[in-house]
Amino acid sequence: MKTKTTYFSENDILQMEKLSRIAFMNSLSGFKSASLIGTIDKEKNTNLAIFSSVVHLGSNPALIGFISRPGGLSRHTFDNIMETNCFTVNHIHKDNYKQAHQTSARYPKNVSEFDATEMTKEFGEVIVAPYVKECKIKYGLIFEEKHYLKINGTILVIGRVVEVIIPENYLLPNGAIAIEKAETVTISGLDTYHSSKKLAQLTYAKPDKLPQEII
Repeated sequence: MKTKTTYFSENDILQMEKLSRIAFMNSLSGFKSASLIGTIDKEKNTNLAIFSSVVHLGSNPALIGFISRPGGLSRHTFDNIMETNCFTVNHIHKDNYKQAHQTSARYPKNVSEFDATEMTKEFGEVIVAPYVKECKIKYGLIFEEKHYLKINGTILVIGRVVEVIIPENYLLPNGAIAIEKAETVTISGLDTYHSSKKLAQLTYAKPDKLPQEII
């Protein structure tokens, strides 16, 4: 039986009720990374916030970016980064995704989400921003650039990776990290969490040869 499809024009999307449009557009891009960003201000007040926009931007130099949205909790993160020039990114996994989700609540700036969600601060060797002790894959970054996106008022924040903390047995022979060992979760939409499962690792793609699975 042929599957029935639904067509949405740009106008259809714009005419959606606000919350429905937000849910629709946030799920349209598919599965996204699930990360906690840890920051600290000059008075040593810590902040922890969930982000689904963390993205790889380059390997040399090692760059990671994320989108800070106007107003709200994410600006506490942005303001702290502007003060101390550093932040951490911590993979959310299946044992702490509910606590991670709670960091999206609108706590006042003087309330640390570490305390509110009972997650533990820990500190690395290079930067002052806190890591989440309970997270298995985490890395610290020095702030490098910010880019204001005039089209919707968001800010692309770019950091350079200066330290990485992972269990030793998560590192594969080819240099990649076995993310599924950490039971890292993903997000679809704004509030739906998924476990990940490796399907296959494929050989390098070439025009004259079909990719093969690597055992």
